[in-house]
Amino acid sequence: MVNRSKLSRRSVLKSAGAAALAAPLYSKSALASSGEINILMWSDYLPPSFIQEFETLTGIKVNYTGIGSNEEIINKMKATKGQGFDIVSPTNNRSLQWQPLELLQPFDMNKIPLDLVNPAMAKIGTDAWNFDDSGAHWLPHIWGTEGIAYRTDLWLPEGDAPSYGDVWSEENAGKTMGRAHSMMLGAGLFMERSGEMEPGSVWAAYGDEDTMRKVWGQITDWCVERKNRIKLIWNDADTQKNGLLNEGVVVGQTWDGPPLALKSAGEPVHYQAPVEGAMAWVDGISMPSGAANVDQVYAFIDFAYQAKPAGVAIDSHGYNSPVLGADQYSGDTYKKNFAEAYPGDSLANLNPWPAEAPWYAETRTEFVNKFKSA
Repeated sequence: MVNRSKLSRRSVLKSAGAAALAAPLYSKSALASSGEINILMWSDYLPPSFIQEFETLTGIKVNYTGIGSNEEIINKMKATKGQGFDIVSPTNNRSLQWQPLELLQPFDMNKIPLDLVNPAMAKIGTDAWNFDDSGAHWLPHIWGTEGIAYRTDLWLPEGDAPSYGDVWSEENAGKTMGRAHSMMLGAGLFMERSGEMEPGSVWAAYGDEDTMRKVWGQITDWCVERKNRIKLIWNDADTQKNGLLNEGVVVGQTWDGPPLALKSAGEPVHYQAPVEGAMAWVDGISMPSGAANVDQVYAFIDFAYQAKPAGVAIDSHGYNSPVLGADQYSGDTYKKNFAEAYPGDSLANLNPWPAEAPWYAETRTEFVNKFKSA
């Protein structure tokens, strides 16, 4: 069984003393920088206003390539042998897949204002991403969850919270969406809650391949039987938004950012942690081994870890920031959305994505392909 610790409100949203840290001065080195920086990052993480302010303050031109999956990041870096980008953004639970690739380099922590970010999230980099004791290869950048989004004008959940099972229900057949591998994991959590699978099976599957094949075989069979109820399989933020607005999707298993951005724009869309617990993740900043603009990387981190630009960006992308005090610079809409997405004890019941070994990711791909091709 994988050792999984629950995230508490305090560990996720540590804000004590944040006001004192909210607006430190930019470092001289950051302001003196120039040149360019090549960033491979999730497609909606760097709003135009964020990029424009960074470029104005530092003189550094940002070349931003958006991606939609961890596999895309890894494949690009493997293809170029760590060349071509100065920053990539792997998710916290992918450390076991990155370490043997030797495609990242450690940060000089003397150049990182780590005291400006949530210590529980900073610890992920200094622990899980400290490859061969050579230093942290990952820094926290954006955190969020995967849960349930729905059209409030077309559907409402039974009870106080939706369920992962709502994506697969006969009631919503032909009007739902999800990302294949995480939607299948959500199905497993629903199966546990409904008594169709032993409690703890989904997390036990991360421990060894035999257990994983048994558990995911059961999940896959269940999902294949209900595949015709799924209208859309999404692969990035825009696909999620389009599904809810234009493709007839009523309920979906999604990231929090896209539906909350729609909600902030006045669309009849809501996002909420499901009764089984939302899946929590932290996307980071890592520096490829072949990064050509190292000084610019540290300038970018210095800017990204300031409370004001981090907080202003929240209102655009709808995710959350690990930067202490960032929420003070977000608008009332963000605060309201956050409270409504995680009511009651939702934050205490988050499910952190466990670390995925290479064998787990490869085996899961087998089952996902079986589901997709069914």
